[in-house]
Amino acid sequence: MMNYVWFFLVAVAVITAVFTGSVEAVTQAALDSAGAAVTIAINLIGIMTLWLGIMKIAEEAGLVRLLARGIQPFSRFLFPSIPSDHPAIGAMILNLSANWLGLGNAATPLGIKAMESLQTLNEDKETASDAMIMFLGLNTASITLIPMTIIAVRAGVGSQNPAEIIGTTIFSSLTASLTAVLAVKFFIALEQGWRHALGGLLRAWKGVSVFALFIGAVLLFLQTGWLQTMGSWLPPDFFRRSVGFISRWAIPTLLLMIPAIGFTRKVKVYEVFVDGAKDGFQVAVRIIPYLVAILVAVGMFRASGGMDFFVRLLSPVTALIGMPAELLPAALMRPLSGSGSLGIITELIHTHGADSFIGRLASTLYGCTETTFYVIAVYFGAVQVKKTRFAIPAGLIADLAGILAAVFICRIMFL
Repeated sequence: MMNYVWFFLVAVAVITAVFTGSVEAVTQAALDSAGAAVTIAINLIGIMTLWLGIMKIAEEAGLVRLLARGIQPFSRFLFPSIPSDHPAIGAMILNLSANWLGLGNAATPLGIKAMESLQTLNEDKETASDAMIMFLGLNTASITLIPMTIIAVRAGVGSQNPAEIIGTTIFSSLTASLTAVLAVKFFIALEQGWRHALGGLLRAWKGVSVFALFIGAVLLFLQTGWLQTMGSWLPPDFFRRSVGFISRWAIPTLLLMIPAIGFTRKVKVYEVFVDGAKDGFQVAVRIIPYLVAILVAVGMFRASGGMDFFVRLLSPVTALIGMPAELLPAALMRPLSGSGSLGIITELIHTHGADSFIGRLASTLYGCTETTFYVIAVYFGAVQVKKTRFAIPAGLIADLAGILAAVFICRIMFL
């Protein structure tokens, strides 16, 4: 699947450049993006080394296995092929937890560590396993409890309530995550035939019912005003101070807590840290070709004007769902580039105001989905998986669900 996506982006970029006269810009974008990919990989070396060392301490101290046992009911459903006490389960939960808290720098190394653990159980080392794709789906549609980055952007431009998009972000990102799980399960069943896939959907009526009840409960809370009433007794800057506190102390707490627990359990924390950190450089180097490939394709696509073409093409569709056309570039860019989408969303917030409907919806869009292609390139690249199967369709379906949920909930909350 990645072959088709990559070729499509490059081909559209070159063809569009011919008609728009932007061949030089596309060429420069390709060169700049290749350099940027190497820079990103180099910057990851230190972070990778740090967190892989910390993860090694957590493994030796038994924290990863303890965490894996604690979530057995969920892990059995999501990852039936993985033993319930396997280190991969704990590593995946640590990665997802880092994403939930917005700890971007910590999440990537933990995710790569989880992929390496999953690869040890993978029979075909060049083909993504079901567990890998489910993990990638949960990453690309990660639940976001505290969207720290966009809250900081909103506060920087003078928003009256920078953290007001926390509720809408949780709703839309949770919708995207649930959709990712259902999509991956469906594609797994589809590989065994349409009848099997349809039968699986019928057997999943309990999960669909829970999903529907969740949507109904959230709408009830919002429409009756209970959510606002429950939070009215809190100080006006409660969320801002809470987000700031978590942002400052989450990573230092982990860096202290994990070695401290390891030390009390007689783990030679320094030696174990160094042993785990040795892989940081090698992993960062392994992902360079994959980063170069995806970032060059995305850079060419943007520079050629291909993005503008698709914005014009899809504008009638966005009008039908009540999504302002100004937000379409951000929605299209989000699965391709985190920095690119952040730049577009920041510009929208500056232009229309953080507390406008466009500003609030743009902020929610940033927190409800992930950079699908970047995550797939980095995580699969780290373990040399070349055949991604249905990872991209499942991720993009989850992205679409997150975008639709963001439009839906923001229209209820802010219009």
